[in-house]
Amino acid sequence: MKFNVRSEENLTMLTDLYQLTMMQIYNEDEKEIGCFDMFFRKNPDKAGFTVFAGLDKVIDYVQNIKFEEDDLNYLRTLDLFDEDFLDYLRDFKFECDVWAMPEGTVVFPNEPLITVRGPAEQAQLVETAVLNIINHQTRIATKAERIVRAADGRPVIDFGLRRAHGVTAAVDGAKASYVAGMAGTSNVLAGKKYGIPVKGTMAHSFVQKAKKEYDAFERYAKRYPDKTVLLVDTYDVLKSGIPNAIKVAKEILEPQGHKLQGIRIDSGDLVTLTKKARKLLDDAGLDYVKITVSNSLDEYEITRLLAEEAPIDSFGVGERNITAKSDPVLGGVYKLTEVEDQNELVTAKIKISESQEKTTNPGFKKVWRVYDSLTNKAMGDVLTLAGEDVDVMRMEDYVTDEALKEAMVVEDYMVKELMVPIFNKGALVYDVPTLEEVRDFCKAQVETLTDGVKKFENPDKYNVDLSDELYELKLELIEEMAA
Repeated sequence: MKFNVRSEENLTMLTDLYQLTMMQIYNEDEKEIGCFDMFFRKNPDKAGFTVFAGLDKVIDYVQNIKFEEDDLNYLRTLDLFDEDFLDYLRDFKFECDVWAMPEGTVVFPNEPLITVRGPAEQAQLVETAVLNIINHQTRIATKAERIVRAADGRPVIDFGLRRAHGVTAAVDGAKASYVAGMAGTSNVLAGKKYGIPVKGTMAHSFVQKAKKEYDAFERYAKRYPDKTVLLVDTYDVLKSGIPNAIKVAKEILEPQGHKLQGIRIDSGDLVTLTKKARKLLDDAGLDYVKITVSNSLDEYEITRLLAEEAPIDSFGVGERNITAKSDPVLGGVYKLTEVEDQNELVTAKIKISESQEKTTNPGFKKVWRVYDSLTNKAMGDVLTLAGEDVDVMRMEDYVTDEALKEAMVVEDYMVKELMVPIFNKGALVYDVPTLEEVRDFCKAQVETLTDGVKKFENPDKYNVDLSDELYELKLELIEEMAA
Protein backbone atom coordinates (compact mmCIF):
# COMPACT_ATOMS: atom_id res chain seq x y z
CA MET A 1 0.00 0.00 0.00
CA LYS A 2 1.30 3.49 -0.87
CA PHE A 3 0.73 6.49 1.34
CA ASN A 4 0.73 10.17 0.53
CA VAL A 5 3.73 12.04 1.86
CA ARG A 6 3.71 15.83 1.92
CA SER A 7 5.63 17.11 -1.11
CA GLU A 8 9.14 18.28 -0.46
CA GLU A 9 9.88 21.98 -0.63
CA ASN A 10 10.65 23.13 -4.16
CA LEU A 11 14.44 22.75 -4.39
CA THR A 12 14.96 25.16 -7.30
CA MET A 13 16.35 27.82 -4.96
CA LEU A 14 18.64 25.30 -3.25
CA THR A 15 21.61 26.86 -4.97
CA ASP A 16 24.63 29.02 -4.29
CA LEU A 17 24.20 32.66 -5.27
CA TYR A 18 27.05 32.53 -7.75
CA GLN A 19 25.21 29.97 -9.86
CA LEU A 20 22.59 32.61 -10.58
CA THR A 21 25.02 35.49 -11.15
CA MET A 22 27.01 33.31 -13.58
CA MET A 23 23.77 32.24 -15.29
CA GLN A 24 22.85 35.87 -15.91
CA ILE A 25 26.18 36.50 -17.59
CA TYR A 26 25.98 33.30 -19.64
CA ASN A 27 22.48 34.33 -20.68
CA GLU A 28 23.86 37.56 -22.15
CA ASP A 29 26.37 35.69 -24.33
CA GLU A 30 25.96 33.62 -27.45
CA LYS A 31 24.54 30.28 -26.42
CA GLU A 32 27.09 27.55 -25.76
CA ILE A 33 26.86 23.93 -24.70
CA GLY A 34 28.63 23.07 -21.46
CA CYS A 35 29.59 19.59 -20.25
CA PHE A 36 30.10 19.01 -16.52
CA ASP A 37 31.18 15.96 -14.51
CA MET A 38 30.25 15.29 -10.89
CA PHE A 39 32.95 13.13 -9.23
CA PHE A 40 34.92 12.76 -6.00
CA ARG A 41 38.66 12.61 -5.39
CA LYS A 42 39.17 10.03 -2.65
CA ASN A 43 37.26 7.24 -0.96
CA PRO A 44 36.09 8.13 2.57
CA ASP A 45 37.43 6.21 5.58
CA LYS A 46 40.50 5.29 3.47
CA ALA A 47 38.22 2.64 1.97
CA GLY A 48 38.74 0.71 -1.24
CA PHE A 49 35.48 1.87 -2.84
CA THR A 50 32.39 4.05 -2.49
CA VAL A 51 28.65 3.33 -2.95
CA PHE A 52 26.79 5.75 -5.23
CA ALA A 53 23.40 6.86 -3.90
CA GLY A 54 20.91 9.70 -4.32
CA LEU A 55 20.16 9.50 -8.04
CA ASP A 56 16.41 9.18 -7.47
CA LYS A 57 16.33 12.48 -5.60
CA VAL A 58 18.39 14.20 -8.29
CA ILE A 59 15.85 13.01 -10.86
CA ASP A 60 12.99 14.36 -8.74
CA TYR A 61 14.81 17.68 -8.30
CA VAL A 62 15.45 18.11 -12.02
CA GLN A 63 11.88 17.23 -12.95
CA ASN A 64 10.52 19.87 -10.59
CA ILE A 65 12.78 22.84 -11.31
CA LYS A 66 10.50 25.88 -11.39
CA PHE A 67 11.07 29.46 -10.29
CA GLU A 68 7.92 30.66 -8.50
CA GLU A 69 6.88 34.31 -8.41
CA ASP A 70 7.86 34.42 -4.77
CA ASP A 71 11.37 33.25 -5.73
CA LEU A 72 11.65 35.94 -8.39
CA ASN A 73 10.43 38.61 -5.98
CA TYR A 74 13.12 37.60 -3.52
CA LEU A 75 15.83 37.61 -6.18
CA ARG A 76 14.69 41.08 -7.23
CA THR A 77 15.44 42.37 -3.71
CA LEU A 78 19.11 41.38 -4.08
CA ASP A 79 19.68 44.11 -6.70
CA LEU A 80 21.76 41.74 -8.81
CA PHE A 81 19.42 40.63 -11.55
CA ASP A 82 17.75 42.53 -14.36
CA GLU A 83 14.19 41.96 -15.43
CA ASP A 84 15.12 40.18 -18.65
CA PHE A 85 16.96 37.55 -16.65
CA LEU A 86 14.11 37.20 -14.16
CA ASP A 87 11.74 36.71 -17.10
CA TYR A 88 14.06 33.99 -18.37
CA LEU A 89 13.93 32.27 -14.96
CA ARG A 90 10.14 32.54 -14.88
CA ASP A 91 9.95 30.48 -18.08
CA PHE A 92 12.92 28.25 -17.26
CA LYS A 93 12.82 24.76 -18.74
CA PHE A 94 15.61 22.24 -18.18
CA GLU A 95 16.83 20.96 -21.56
CA CYS A 96 20.12 19.22 -20.76
CA ASP A 97 21.20 15.64 -21.39
CA VAL A 98 22.19 13.74 -18.25
CA TRP A 99 24.02 10.44 -17.80
CA ALA A 100 24.74 8.74 -14.48
CA MET A 101 25.89 5.59 -12.79
CA PRO A 102 22.86 3.52 -11.71
CA GLU A 103 22.16 4.03 -8.02
CA GLY A 104 23.93 1.40 -5.92
CA THR A 105 26.95 1.17 -8.23
CA VAL A 106 30.33 0.77 -6.53
CA VAL A 107 32.40 3.72 -7.72
CA PHE A 108 35.92 5.06 -7.44
CA PRO A 109 37.75 8.39 -7.32
CA ASN A 110 37.99 10.63 -10.39
CA GLU A 111 35.39 8.86 -12.52
CA PRO A 112 32.14 10.67 -13.41
CA LEU A 113 29.12 9.71 -11.32
CA ILE A 114 26.88 12.15 -13.19
CA THR A 115 27.52 14.00 -16.44
CA VAL A 116 25.37 16.98 -17.44
CA ARG A 117 25.61 18.33 -20.99
CA GLY A 118 23.44 21.10 -22.40
CA PRO A 119 22.96 24.87 -22.42
CA ALA A 120 25.82 26.11 -20.25
CA GLU A 121 23.65 28.24 -17.97
CA GLN A 122 21.32 25.31 -17.27
CA ALA A 123 24.09 22.81 -16.62
CA GLN A 124 25.62 25.37 -14.28
CA LEU A 125 22.42 25.89 -12.30
CA VAL A 126 22.02 22.28 -11.14
CA GLU A 127 25.56 21.98 -9.71
CA THR A 128 24.81 22.88 -6.11
CA ALA A 129 21.72 20.72 -5.64
CA VAL A 130 23.35 17.73 -7.35
CA LEU A 131 26.38 18.01 -5.07
CA ASN A 132 24.22 18.48 -1.98
CA ILE A 133 22.16 15.37 -2.72
CA ILE A 134 24.87 13.03 -4.01
CA ASN A 135 27.57 14.00 -1.50
CA HIS A 136 25.23 13.24 1.39
CA GLN A 137 23.50 10.06 0.28
CA THR A 138 26.63 8.54 -1.25
CA ARG A 139 28.57 9.17 1.94
CA ILE A 140 25.92 7.57 4.16
CA ALA A 141 25.43 4.60 1.83
CA THR A 142 29.19 3.98 1.83
CA LYS A 143 29.34 4.02 5.62
CA ALA A 144 26.24 1.84 5.97
CA GLU A 145 27.60 -0.76 3.55
CA ARG A 146 30.72 -1.13 5.69
CA ILE A 147 28.65 -1.54 8.84
CA VAL A 148 26.34 -4.08 7.22
CA ARG A 149 29.30 -6.07 5.92
CA ALA A 150 30.91 -6.06 9.38
CA ALA A 151 27.71 -7.56 10.82
CA ASP A 152 28.30 -10.63 8.62
CA GLY A 153 24.69 -11.40 7.77
CA ARG A 154 23.14 -10.21 11.04
CA PRO A 155 20.42 -7.57 10.60
CA VAL A 156 21.41 -3.94 11.17
CA ILE A 157 18.75 -1.33 11.92
CA ASP A 158 19.18 2.43 11.39
CA PHE A 159 18.69 4.13 14.76
CA GLY A 160 20.11 7.48 13.63
CA LEU A 161 17.07 9.75 13.46
CA ARG A 162 17.65 11.71 16.65
CA ARG A 163 21.36 12.30 15.94
CA ALA A 164 21.08 13.21 12.25
CA HIS A 165 21.87 16.71 11.03
CA GLY A 166 18.27 17.70 10.49
CA VAL A 167 15.13 16.24 8.98
CA THR A 168 16.34 15.77 5.41
CA ALA A 169 19.58 14.14 6.55
CA ALA A 170 17.63 11.73 8.73
CA VAL A 171 15.10 10.69 6.08
CA ASP A 172 17.46 10.52 3.12
CA GLY A 173 20.14 8.95 5.31
CA ALA A 174 17.75 6.17 6.30
CA LYS A 175 17.01 5.57 2.62
CA ALA A 176 20.70 5.51 1.68
CA SER A 177 21.39 3.11 4.55
CA TYR A 178 18.66 0.78 3.31
CA VAL A 179 20.12 0.86 -0.20
CA ALA A 180 23.41 -0.26 1.31
CA GLY A 181 21.83 -3.24 3.08
CA MET A 182 20.43 -2.15 6.42
CA ALA A 183 17.37 -4.19 7.33
CA GLY A 184 15.16 -1.32 8.45
CA THR A 185 14.93 1.98 10.28
CA SER A 186 13.38 3.44 13.41
CA ASN A 187 12.43 6.50 11.33
CA VAL A 188 8.68 6.39 10.71
CA LEU A 189 8.69 9.19 8.14
CA ALA A 190 11.39 7.40 6.13
CA GLY A 191 9.32 4.23 6.37
CA LYS A 192 6.25 5.99 5.06
CA LYS A 193 8.06 7.87 2.30
CA TYR A 194 10.26 5.06 0.98
CA GLY A 195 8.57 1.86 2.15
CA ILE A 196 11.50 0.90 4.37
CA PRO A 197 10.61 -1.60 7.14
CA VAL A 198 10.29 0.26 10.46
CA LYS A 199 11.54 -1.29 13.68
CA GLY A 200 11.50 -0.26 17.32
CA THR A 201 11.40 -1.41 20.92
CA MET A 202 11.08 0.94 23.89
CA ALA A 203 12.98 3.75 25.56
CA HIS A 204 14.56 3.79 29.00
CA SER A 205 11.93 6.37 29.97
CA PHE A 206 9.19 3.78 29.44
CA VAL A 207 10.87 1.54 32.00
CA GLN A 208 11.61 4.43 34.36
CA LYS A 209 8.02 5.66 34.27
CA ALA A 210 6.69 2.38 35.68
CA LYS A 211 6.89 1.71 39.40
CA LYS A 212 8.94 -1.41 38.72
CA GLU A 213 10.90 -2.63 35.70
CA TYR A 214 8.79 -5.78 35.64
CA ASP A 215 5.60 -3.71 35.41
CA ALA A 216 6.90 -1.95 32.28
CA PHE A 217 7.86 -5.25 30.67
CA GLU A 218 4.55 -6.85 31.57
CA ARG A 219 2.50 -4.01 30.15
CA TYR A 220 4.47 -3.95 26.90
CA ALA A 221 4.22 -7.71 26.49
CA LYS A 222 0.45 -7.68 26.99
CA ARG A 223 0.04 -4.87 24.47
CA TYR A 224 2.39 -6.28 21.82
CA PRO A 225 2.58 -10.02 22.52
CA ASP A 226 3.97 -10.95 19.10
CA LYS A 227 6.51 -8.13 18.87
CA THR A 228 7.96 -7.91 22.34
CA VAL A 229 11.60 -6.82 22.52
CA LEU A 230 12.59 -5.63 25.99
CA LEU A 231 15.23 -3.03 26.80
CA VAL A 232 17.05 -4.61 29.74
CA ASP A 233 19.80 -2.15 30.72
CA THR A 234 17.84 0.63 32.46
CA TYR A 235 18.94 -0.50 35.93
CA ASP A 236 21.05 -3.67 35.89
CA VAL A 237 21.19 -6.02 32.92
CA LEU A 238 22.07 -9.24 34.74
CA LYS A 239 20.47 -8.70 38.17
CA SER A 240 17.26 -7.04 37.04
CA GLY A 241 16.71 -6.71 33.30
CA ILE A 242 17.28 -10.31 32.19
CA PRO A 243 15.50 -11.91 35.20
CA ASN A 244 12.46 -9.70 34.61
CA ALA A 245 12.50 -10.46 30.89
CA ILE A 246 12.61 -14.18 31.64
CA LYS A 247 9.75 -13.82 34.09
CA VAL A 248 7.61 -12.01 31.51
CA ALA A 249 8.41 -14.61 28.87
CA LYS A 250 7.45 -17.49 31.19
CA GLU A 251 4.51 -15.96 33.04
CA ILE A 252 2.90 -13.69 30.44
CA LEU A 253 3.84 -14.69 26.91
CA GLU A 254 4.33 -18.46 26.81
CA PRO A 255 1.08 -19.29 28.66
CA GLN A 256 -0.78 -17.31 25.99
CA GLY A 257 1.03 -19.06 23.12
CA HIS A 258 3.43 -16.21 22.38
CA LYS A 259 7.20 -15.89 22.57
CA LEU A 260 9.52 -13.14 23.72
CA GLN A 261 11.13 -11.91 20.49
CA GLY A 262 14.26 -10.40 21.95
CA ILE A 263 16.10 -8.24 24.41
CA ARG A 264 18.17 -5.13 23.70
CA ILE A 265 21.28 -3.95 25.54
CA ASP A 266 22.25 -0.32 25.01
CA SER A 267 25.20 0.20 27.36
CA GLY A 268 28.05 -1.43 29.22
CA ASP A 269 30.56 -4.12 28.26
CA LEU A 270 28.62 -5.64 25.39
CA VAL A 271 30.84 -8.71 25.07
CA THR A 272 30.51 -9.72 28.72
CA LEU A 273 26.86 -8.75 29.04
CA THR A 274 25.71 -10.57 25.91
CA LYS A 275 27.57 -13.74 26.84
CA LYS A 276 26.09 -13.80 30.34
CA ALA A 277 22.65 -12.78 29.07
CA ARG A 278 22.73 -15.59 26.51
CA LYS A 279 23.53 -18.14 29.23
CA LEU A 280 20.73 -16.89 31.49
CA LEU A 281 18.23 -17.02 28.64
CA ASP A 282 19.34 -20.47 27.48
CA ASP A 283 19.27 -21.87 31.02
CA ALA A 284 15.67 -20.64 31.28
CA GLY A 285 14.72 -22.46 28.09
CA LEU A 286 14.62 -19.24 26.06
CA ASP A 287 17.24 -20.12 23.48
CA TYR A 288 14.93 -18.66 20.81
CA VAL A 289 15.18 -15.13 22.24
CA LYS A 290 17.36 -12.85 20.10
CA ILE A 291 19.90 -10.41 21.48
CA THR A 292 20.16 -6.93 19.94
CA VAL A 293 22.80 -4.39 20.92
CA SER A 294 23.15 -0.68 20.27
CA ASN A 295 25.32 2.15 21.69
CA SER A 296 27.78 4.00 19.41
CA LEU A 297 28.42 1.13 17.02
CA ASP A 298 30.29 1.21 13.71
CA GLU A 299 32.06 -1.31 11.48
CA TYR A 300 35.13 -1.43 13.71
CA GLU A 301 33.23 -1.95 16.96
CA ILE A 302 30.96 -4.57 15.38
CA THR A 303 34.01 -6.39 14.03
CA ARG A 304 35.55 -6.35 17.51
CA LEU A 305 32.40 -7.66 19.18
CA LEU A 306 32.05 -10.54 16.76
CA ALA A 307 35.77 -11.36 16.92
CA GLU A 308 35.33 -11.78 20.68
CA GLU A 309 32.42 -14.13 19.97
CA ALA A 310 29.73 -11.96 21.51
CA PRO A 311 26.44 -13.83 20.89
CA ILE A 312 24.69 -10.95 19.13
CA ASP A 313 21.85 -11.50 16.68
CA SER A 314 21.31 -7.96 15.40
CA PHE A 315 22.57 -4.39 15.75
CA GLY A 316 21.02 -0.96 16.11
CA VAL A 317 23.37 1.66 14.68
CA GLY A 318 22.79 5.37 15.09
CA GLU A 319 25.06 8.41 15.14
CA ARG A 320 28.20 6.85 13.69
CA ASN A 321 26.31 5.84 10.57
CA ILE A 322 23.79 8.63 10.03
CA THR A 323 26.51 11.31 10.38
CA ALA A 324 29.34 9.18 8.91
CA LYS A 325 31.14 10.32 12.04
CA SER A 326 34.55 8.83 11.24
CA ASP A 327 34.93 10.78 7.97
CA PRO A 328 31.80 12.82 7.31
CA VAL A 329 32.56 14.57 3.99
CA LEU A 330 32.65 12.87 0.60
CA GLY A 331 34.02 15.97 -1.10
CA GLY A 332 32.37 15.47 -4.46
CA VAL A 333 32.91 18.25 -7.02
CA TYR A 334 31.28 19.40 -10.27
CA LYS A 335 33.69 20.55 -12.97
CA LEU A 336 33.44 21.84 -16.53
CA THR A 337 35.03 19.41 -18.99
CA GLU A 338 33.99 20.67 -22.44
CA VAL A 339 32.39 23.61 -24.25
CA GLU A 340 30.72 23.60 -27.67
CA ASP A 341 30.06 26.93 -29.38
CA GLN A 342 27.32 27.89 -31.85
CA ASN A 343 29.48 26.66 -34.73
CA GLU A 344 29.72 23.21 -33.10
CA LEU A 345 33.40 23.76 -32.34
CA VAL A 346 34.18 21.62 -29.29
CA THR A 347 36.89 22.69 -26.84
CA ALA A 348 37.97 20.39 -24.02
CA LYS A 349 38.42 22.12 -20.65
CA ILE A 350 40.67 21.26 -17.70
CA LYS A 351 41.14 22.58 -14.18
CA ILE A 352 44.81 22.53 -13.18
CA SER A 353 46.20 22.49 -9.66
CA GLU A 354 49.58 22.15 -8.01
CA SER A 355 47.97 19.14 -6.34
CA GLN A 356 47.91 16.38 -8.95
CA GLU A 357 44.71 14.88 -7.52
CA LYS A 358 42.88 18.17 -8.14
CA THR A 359 43.80 18.35 -11.84
CA THR A 360 40.66 17.23 -13.66
CA ASN A 361 40.16 14.83 -16.54
CA PRO A 362 39.00 16.84 -19.58
CA GLY A 363 36.40 16.11 -22.22
CA PHE A 364 33.07 14.37 -22.55
CA LYS A 365 33.77 10.84 -21.33
CA LYS A 366 32.52 7.30 -20.95
CA VAL A 367 33.33 4.89 -18.11
CA TRP A 368 33.93 1.17 -18.72
CA ARG A 369 34.34 -1.61 -16.15
CA VAL A 370 36.42 -4.66 -16.94
CA TYR A 371 35.41 -7.97 -15.34
CA ASP A 372 37.19 -11.30 -15.16
CA SER A 373 34.93 -13.56 -17.23
CA LEU A 374 35.49 -16.59 -15.00
CA THR A 375 35.08 -15.00 -11.55
CA ASN A 376 32.91 -11.97 -12.45
CA LYS A 377 35.27 -9.90 -10.30
CA ALA A 378 35.95 -6.32 -11.37
CA MET A 379 39.53 -5.87 -12.61
CA GLY A 380 39.53 -2.11 -13.15
CA ASP A 381 37.76 0.83 -14.76
CA VAL A 382 38.75 2.69 -17.93
CA LEU A 383 37.80 6.26 -18.84
CA THR A 384 37.65 7.07 -22.55
CA LEU A 385 36.55 10.07 -24.53
CA ALA A 386 32.95 9.69 -25.66
CA GLY A 387 34.00 10.06 -29.30
CA GLU A 388 36.48 7.19 -29.22
CA ASP A 389 35.50 4.18 -31.28
CA VAL A 390 35.97 1.63 -28.50
CA ASP A 391 36.25 -2.06 -29.34
CA VAL A 392 35.24 -3.77 -26.11
CA MET A 393 36.80 -7.00 -27.38
CA ARG A 394 40.20 -5.29 -27.47
CA MET A 395 39.93 -3.13 -24.36
CA GLU A 396 43.58 -3.73 -23.49
CA ASP A 397 44.46 -1.51 -26.47
CA TYR A 398 42.99 1.50 -24.67
CA VAL A 399 44.66 0.97 -21.29
CA THR A 400 47.75 2.88 -20.16
CA ASP A 401 48.29 1.07 -16.85
CA GLU A 402 50.71 -1.79 -17.51
CA ALA A 403 49.49 -4.05 -14.68
CA LEU A 404 45.86 -3.83 -15.82
CA LYS A 405 46.88 -4.26 -19.47
CA GLU A 406 48.87 -7.39 -18.61
CA ALA A 407 46.00 -8.86 -16.56
CA MET A 408 43.59 -8.28 -19.43
CA VAL A 409 45.93 -9.97 -21.90
CA VAL A 410 46.30 -13.02 -19.66
CA GLU A 411 42.70 -13.39 -18.44
CA ASP A 412 39.44 -13.69 -20.35
CA TYR A 413 37.50 -10.53 -19.63
CA MET A 414 34.25 -8.78 -20.41
CA VAL A 415 33.51 -5.06 -20.47
CA LYS A 416 30.45 -3.07 -19.42
CA GLU A 417 29.74 0.61 -19.97
CA LEU A 418 28.71 2.02 -16.59
CA MET A 419 26.90 5.31 -17.21
CA VAL A 420 23.35 5.25 -18.55
CA PRO A 421 21.15 7.99 -20.06
CA ILE A 422 18.88 9.67 -17.51
CA PHE A 423 17.54 12.78 -19.32
CA ASN A 424 17.47 13.55 -23.03
CA LYS A 425 17.03 17.29 -23.60
CA GLY A 426 15.33 17.49 -20.24
CA ALA A 427 12.95 14.57 -20.77
CA LEU A 428 13.33 11.59 -18.45
CA VAL A 429 14.36 8.52 -20.45
CA TYR A 430 15.42 6.34 -17.53
CA ASP A 431 13.25 3.64 -16.01
CA VAL A 432 13.75 4.47 -12.34
CA PRO A 433 14.12 1.21 -10.37
CA THR A 434 12.31 0.46 -7.14
CA LEU A 435 14.14 0.83 -3.86
CA GLU A 436 14.27 -2.94 -3.48
CA GLU A 437 15.80 -3.27 -6.94
CA VAL A 438 18.44 -0.68 -6.08
CA ARG A 439 19.19 -2.49 -2.82
CA ASP A 440 19.64 -5.83 -4.62
CA PHE A 441 21.78 -4.18 -7.27
CA CYS A 442 24.04 -2.62 -4.64
CA LYS A 443 24.58 -5.98 -2.95
CA ALA A 444 25.45 -7.59 -6.28
CA GLN A 445 27.84 -4.75 -7.08
CA VAL A 446 29.80 -5.22 -3.85
CA GLU A 447 30.06 -8.94 -4.58
CA THR A 448 31.94 -8.16 -7.80
CA LEU A 449 34.84 -6.68 -5.81
CA THR A 450 37.80 -8.71 -4.64
CA ASP A 451 38.31 -9.34 -0.94
CA GLY A 452 41.41 -7.15 -1.07
CA VAL A 453 39.47 -4.11 -2.28
CA LYS A 454 36.81 -4.68 0.40
CA LYS A 455 39.21 -4.71 3.36
CA PHE A 456 38.36 -2.13 6.03
CA GLU A 457 42.01 -1.25 6.56
CA ASN A 458 44.74 -0.94 3.93
CA PRO A 459 42.53 -2.14 1.06
CA ASP A 460 44.03 -3.05 -2.30
CA LYS A 461 44.01 -0.17 -4.78
CA TYR A 462 41.41 -0.47 -7.52
CA ASN A 463 42.74 0.89 -10.79
CA VAL A 464 40.87 3.62 -12.64
CA ASP A 465 42.77 4.13 -15.89
CA LEU A 466 42.65 6.67 -18.72
CA SER A 467 42.66 5.65 -22.35
CA ASP A 468 45.69 6.69 -24.38
CA GLU A 469 43.66 9.31 -26.21
CA LEU A 470 42.25 10.84 -23.03
CA TYR A 471 45.64 10.76 -21.33
CA GLU A 472 47.28 12.52 -24.28
CA LEU A 473 44.54 15.16 -24.33
CA LYS A 474 45.08 15.78 -20.62
CA LEU A 475 48.84 16.19 -21.07
CA GLU A 476 48.33 18.47 -24.06
CA LEU A 477 46.00 20.77 -22.11
CA ILE A 478 48.31 20.85 -19.10
CA GLU A 479 51.21 21.91 -21.33
CA GLU A 480 49.02 24.45 -23.13
CA MET A 481 47.85 26.04 -19.90
CA ALA A 482 51.40 26.08 -18.51
CA ALA A 483 52.56 27.94 -21.61
